[in-house]
Amino acid sequence: MQKKIPQRQCMGCRERRAKKELIRVVRTTEGSVILDFSGKANGRGAYICPQLECLKKAQKAKSLERSLEVPIPQEVYERLEKEMGENVIG
Repeated sequence: MQKKIPQRQCMGCRERRAKKELIRVVRTTEGSVILDFSGKANGRGAYICPQLECLKKAQKAKSLERSLEVPIPQEVYERLEKEMGENVIG
């Protein structure tokens, strides 16, 4: 029997994907917002595809802010953009 793959929804394109394919943004118990590449940090998490167009959609719709229930600092968006730029395949 095959193991069930956890699915999460991207906050940009709203597509469901395997959890491992997405970047996790976490609001920690202290209230700060961080990127979690391990997928194990404590706190409330939201997921986003590693594509710039998904980040732009999520930023415009403020879907990460709604999901995490806190304002997202501009530095977090900049770091996400940088990570996505480095992970471009091709």
